[in-house]
Amino acid sequence: MSSQTEWDFLEEVIVGRVEGAMFPSWDRILRNTIPKNALPEYESQFSSKGKLIPEHIVEKANVALENFIALLQSEGVKVRRPNLFDFEKPFSTPLWQVQSGVSCANPRDIFLVINDCIIECPMADRGRYFEVFPYREILKELSENGWNWVSAPKPTLDDELYSVDLSDQYAYSITEFEPTFDGADFVRCGKDIIGQISHVTNGFGIKWLQNFLGAGYKIHVIASKCPEALHIDTTIAPLAKGKLLVNPEFIDFNSLPKFFYDWEIIEAPKPDSFITEIGGYRVVSDWMSINVLSLDNKRVIVEEKQKSLIKTLKDRGFEPIPCAFEDYYIFGGSFHCATLDICRKPNY
Repeated sequence: MSSQTEWDFLEEVIVGRVEGAMFPSWDRILRNTIPKNALPEYESQFSSKGKLIPEHIVEKANVALENFIALLQSEGVKVRRPNLFDFEKPFSTPLWQVQSGVSCANPRDIFLVINDCIIECPMADRGRYFEVFPYREILKELSENGWNWVSAPKPTLDDELYSVDLSDQYAYSITEFEPTFDGADFVRCGKDIIGQISHVTNGFGIKWLQNFLGAGYKIHVIASKCPEALHIDTTIAPLAKGKLLVNPEFIDFNSLPKFFYDWEIIEAPKPDSFITEIGGYRVVSDWMSINVLSLDNKRVIVEEKQKSLIKTLKDRGFEPIPCAFEDYYIFGGSFHCATLDICRKPNY
């Protein structure tokens, strides 16, 4: 059991949970990463800081999740879920404290799977420090079945890590004080890993990961044009060997790594109808449209309202599978973020 690419035949996946999800109590990074035109609504909502997200919003997201899970299972994919967890409890280290956790909605953020190795990522968000705990049962089972279960160096998340004012020296929320990265800032193409510097991933983190993986792997770093860069899976999506879906607003095609020079580059169309606020709270860009999940090198799960993207994929020989998922967006992701593939069989 292993997973090496974003497009091999998907056999088994972890899907996150939204029960008990909280409005983040520590939001220094979040304020720099949500779309700027959403900041007024964001500010008005943060009287809810450190409180439970309203049940009606959670219920709508759960309906979307259950339908998504049913779709995965109908396509032959085994689905695992993390355990329920109490995110309301405050926690602290000797250096800082937070009112609460957040949720376990997006396992792609907190883990990086490389072949049969699962890495707990050194995340820069203080509120997500213990987000791995609901997955412990899955991690122990994987370890018992031969997986290499690794935790990257646990960051202190000291104040020195954070850039108070964005500048030419530090264009994002974090400095190079210690290595940090989120798993969702990387996509896998076998031995070639594509990553980016962002508000949660620094150069030190990428260097640690390259050193850990060794000479058998190569991390190619792309530069995002998005000032709110947070997670690479709204910028590029490798859909099959030699085929890359690209967001034209976030990256210059000419700056792609040489690794992609002989690939077919598919320009993603402008996103279609999109819920810009749910419950007055918005955290994702319009380009969540390309946060798709490939089941193999043909079948791709796409939000059902993204008609332009569905047509583009059909025209390029893919088999898009529409699925309603906008009600999940408030939790910071779509199909790719909400999942972590742990078993993909190479397409032959």
